[in-house]
Amino acid sequence: MPSRSLPRHAPLYTPEQRQRRDASGWTLVQGVLAPLQFLVFLISLVLVLRFLATGQGEQAATLSVVAKTLLLYAIMVTGCVWEKVVFGQYLFAPAFYWEDVFSMAVLALHSAYLLALGLGWLGSRGLMLLALAAYTSYAINATQFLLKLRAARLQAGPGGLAVPATRGAAT
Repeated sequence: MPSRSLPRHAPLYTPEQRQRRDASGWTLVQGVLAPLQFLVFLISLVLVLRFLATGQGEQAATLSVVAKTLLLYAIMVTGCVWEKVVFGQYLFAPAFYWEDVFSMAVLALHSAYLLALGLGWLGSRGLMLLALAAYTSYAINATQFLLKLRAARLQAGPGGLAVPATRGAAT
């Protein structure tokens, strides 16, 4: 059975994968979507916390969580395409296995929010607490991807371009 993680000394990318990554337009798409999603996350987090603290701004908070979730879906779909281009598989490439595994939890929590919202479950406060759980998982996943980005840059050395996908993260 193939290993699900890379040894610490193994490079994140082979030379061929690095070339495919650097040549792919999907790398740029990920590079644009990730910070956009992070910005929407920060704004939404403030709106959700404001609602929980004051009871004001429920509609703005709800719309912001929906917007954040839609951006998450976009970055996940385009990230899967990026992973296919670079690594030859849509998900769970060894280099991003654990990030992808945790991304599934992030997706599940965000999707649960949309489901609960659409079906009228949990009430306003319960929905916002679910959004906070989803955001906590997103923050963990974003940290995973940022650490992977840092590792790739360190492996690239001075002047080397190393920008891995940030699907699901800041991601």
